[in-house]
Amino acid sequence: MTIGLFIIGDEILSGKRQDKHLAKVIELLGARGLQLAWAKYLGDDREHLVREFKAAFDSGDLFFSCGGIGATPDDHTRQAAAAALGRPLELHPQAAELIWQRVQQMAAEQGTTPERDHPDTLRRLEMGVFPQGAAIIPNPYNKIPGFSIEGRAHFVPGFPVMAHPMIEWVLDHLHADLHQAVGTRERSLILQGAMEASLTPLMERIEADFPGIKVFSLPSVDHPQYGRHIELGVKGDARAMEAAYAALRAGVVQFGAAISTELVR
Repeated sequence: MTIGLFIIGDEILSGKRQDKHLAKVIELLGARGLQLAWAKYLGDDREHLVREFKAAFDSGDLFFSCGGIGATPDDHTRQAAAAALGRPLELHPQAAELIWQRVQQMAAEQGTTPERDHPDTLRRLEMGVFPQGAAIIPNPYNKIPGFSIEGRAHFVPGFPVMAHPMIEWVLDHLHADLHQAVGTRERSLILQGAMEASLTPLMERIEADFPGIKVFSLPSVDHPQYGRHIELGVKGDARAMEAAYAALRAGVVQFGAAISTELVR
């Protein structure tokens, strides 16, 4: 299953806030033997969100979306997801009950009496208005839920303290069937004095000989430890990993490049 990630908010694109989602989602997936295939940063533009969500729904990918599910004028994610699917929005009954529980909790903490029809309560209930057919994602931080659509599109808040445990819950409760044994996912060599162009035929041969394996090349000119170098490696199907790496290493030795370090991840 191809897995993607949307990170939404003008505050990320303007630099007011630094993204904390990408690295964490990669970590959460990796702990379950999964890998992120794509990630996109999007601003608070409803029409743009509709286009991007529609493409993601049409792709069949599993994806997460962080941010924009609140009820202020600059939050468009819920509406854009509904429009992308051509579905109406409706108040989810379970979400409404969870939000009401949160309102009651806040009132108790403040020593006030909650009112179900108070304007502030009604505005909070808007955060439980999801595309028709959505299922909720529980929020352990403050009860305000996120939502899932189509069983593979999952929308959570932009706050990392809420989003990350919610994504973890989705992975463990809705997609446990995708989990894989965690083992070596890539092996690589640090090469000195080699050029990418000269190594390309070797890389192409390894990929052709070992289906399910990808060869990667990461050049650097100012690494604090290795200086100018190329990290050349293989990643992918664990069943073919060792044989592919052995073939890559043999090819490098035959090529005559200097191997300074070997890495396992």
